Amino acid sequence: MSTIFNNLEKVKTNLPKGVTLVAVSKTKPVSTLMEAYEAGQRVFGENKIQEMVGKWEEMPEDIEWHMIGHVQTNKVKYMASFVSLIHAVDSFKLLKEINKQAAKHDRIIKCLLQVKIAQEDSKFGMSAEDTEVLLSSDDLNDLQHIEIVGLMGMATFTDDQEQLAQEFGYLKTTFDRLQQKYTQLTVLSMGMSGDYPLAISHGSNMVRVGSAIFGARNYS
Repeated sequence: MSTIFNNLEKVKTNLPKGVTLVAVSKTKPVSTLMEAYEAGQRVFGENKIQEMVGKWEEMPEDIEWHMIGHVQTNKVKYMASFVSLIHAVDSFKLLKEINKQAAKHDRIIKCLLQVKIAQEDSKFGMSAEDTEVLLSSDDLNDLQHIEIVGLMGMATFTDDQEQLAQEFGYLKTTFDRLQQKYTQLTVLSMGMSGDYPLAISHGSNMVRVGSAIFGARNYS
């Protein structure tokens, strides 16, 4: 058995029922992704649209592609024909563009609203207040080709478990509060290779795991 097969099995055994595993395959070649595919993985996450398009063209059709990185509006058109879920939606402007491009392919694209929970300035996302304002906007009714299905958050890159727990807890509280009013919100995407067990213990039902499956990334 390959290392990737073993890594996947190890991660999956830690996942409670109902938690979706997104295998984050950025910077990895198709041959590596295919090892995970052959081990049964069908949901893959990329953070660069061009890289995802290239892999989509080469790989089997039953893969669910998730865009997990920050999205520039001018790049949406490249993935609109196939992307299953866009994780990091942080503005109404971006939603409008996703809707416009999805309409061209007669599709409805699922989206997560990114809430800023980390203390790092480098992280994108809206405040919980702005997220609520967006969800309550009448303008959303005009966007027939998108579906907001949940929230996503990226915690601070730190080993401080207390801080991580606080950030995950804040997002879960926000999610629960909004879900009472917006029952279509069913996905809470938080947790990565280093912190996904903690994220799950705070209510995450979708985790984005890369290096724990594929090993360290190659950015050269």
